Amino acid sequence: MNANRQPAAVAAWLLAATAGLLALGIAVGSMGWEPLLDETGAGLTILWDIRLPRTVGAWTAGALLGFAGAVAQGLFRNPLADPYLLGSATGAAFGVAVLLLVLGAAPAAAASWGARIGMTGAAFAGASIAVAVTLALARGVQHTTRLLLAGVIVGMVFGAFAALAMFLAPELMRTMQAFLLGTTGFLGWSATGVLAGALAVTAVIGTVSSRALDALALGETTAASLGIALGPVRLLLVAVMALATGAAVAHVGLVAFIGLMAPHLVRALCKPTHRWLLPLSGLAGGVLLLGADVLARWLLAPRELPVGVLTAVLGGGYLLVLLQGRGR
Repeated sequence: MNANRQPAAVAAWLLAATAGLLALGIAVGSMGWEPLLDETGAGLTILWDIRLPRTVGAWTAGALLGFAGAVAQGLFRNPLADPYLLGSATGAAFGVAVLLLVLGAAPAAAASWGARIGMTGAAFAGASIAVAVTLALARGVQHTTRLLLAGVIVGMVFGAFAALAMFLAPELMRTMQAFLLGTTGFLGWSATGVLAGALAVTAVIGTVSSRALDALALGETTAASLGIALGPVRLLLVAVMALATGAAVAHVGLVAFIGLMAPHLVRALCKPTHRWLLPLSGLAGGVLLLGADVLARWLLAPRELPVGVLTAVLGGGYLLVLLQGRGR
């Protein structure tokens, strides 16, 4: 790809892709392509209460993951870093598993709105606990390598705890399947509002911290010589990652590769500083997840593919092509 484009031009393309996918998301329903051309009450209800919040929510969750991925790669100075490195994903899975153990994995309860809200809260609580344990094991945020290793360890342990919960109560697996494979099917206006609020907060804080990320890219010694307070900056960036990832995972489950792939896609299109990389990665993440959601609804309609499976296949394929291209 031509990486000499101006960031503003890339932003325009991503915004155009967002607008097109929003229109497609509204037009693709449970039976595939079925645009609502009538103005009946039923049609407007489907549009307003189901398709529109799901479409907007999917884009917003993807934007959170893309933004968090760019922060993670800047913080750890590693292009292979993703938002799940601090253990938030497996922590969220463990939180959901514990909740379902408490509920007894009752199908009727798990399908109710109250249980959906409970699963969201449990996932966010589990993600927050996992990040807190990671910070405790790393003894703060002073050393990024220690933080990275602690996140890997916490992710493995919490993943094992979640697997143990499903081993002890195999009936949990069916209820947790949608969460583990990733789904946007439960997104409503309340969930979309929470995601939008989290995106607004993380975008503001991340944009303010963009200069610090540029300095960190030059090395910690150089960043310190430029007047960057490394400890508070790292803590702030970890908080941004935790909030963005926890909010997204709590509402759409374990969606793979979006946080890793979005910054790579932006860097393939242009060479921005973090002032541009962060918002562009958010736009790219929204486009990627919304595009995957539309495909998941349309490909095998009336059956729906798990969106997390689709993002893993597409993301893995993209990174494999990228790897082969660099190996030549």
